[in-house]
Amino acid sequence: MSVETTETTHLNDARIAPALELVWREAHLLDGKQYEEWDRLWAPGGLYVIPIDPDTEDFASALNMVYDDDRMRRMRIERLTSGYSISATAAARTVRTLSRFVVQHCDGESVELSSAQVLVGHRREETFVLAADVTHHIRLDGARPLIQEKVIRLINSTDAVNASGFLL
Repeated sequence: MSVETTETTHLNDARIAPALELVWREAHLLDGKQYEEWDRLWAPGGLYVIPIDPDTEDFASALNMVYDDDRMRRMRIERLTSGYSISATAAARTVRTLSRFVVQHCDGESVELSSAQVLVGHRREETFVLAADVTHHIRLDGARPLIQEKVIRLINSTDAVNASGFLL
C-alpha cells in the first residue's frame, strides 16, 4: 500500500475536501436513520466492517461483529427499516461526532482517512456512549466520491457488545 503521509497531504488539500464532506454526510444520514440514502454513498462491492480483533487487517479470515458486502448491507437496512425486527422497533436515537482526521493515503483515485468517532445513543430511557477508531477508504474516480470500505474499530470490541439497533 502506498501511503502519502500528512507531511505531503493535508486536510486542506483540494482532493481531501470531497472525502471529508462524504464522511460528514454519512454521519448525518446515519443519525437521521436515512439508511437507503446512506446505502447510495457506497461503491459497488464496498465493505462495512466492525472487527472484533482490534489489530486485524485480514477481515475476511477474522471474526467480525459486522462484515457486510452490498447484499448483506442491504439486508441489514431491510431489518432496520421493516418494523419486524426488535432492533427496528426499539432503535436508538444517535448523535455521532467524528474528529481527529488523518490522511493515510491520497492519490487521484482514492483517499484513506482515519478518524475518531464518539457516538452517543439513547434508547429506552438509557443513554450510552460508543467510541471507535474509524477508517474510510473513499473512491474519487467517478462522478462523486463513494465509500469503498469502512472499518470501525470499537475500543471495547473484545468485550461483550449489545445489539445496537443502528449502524455505526
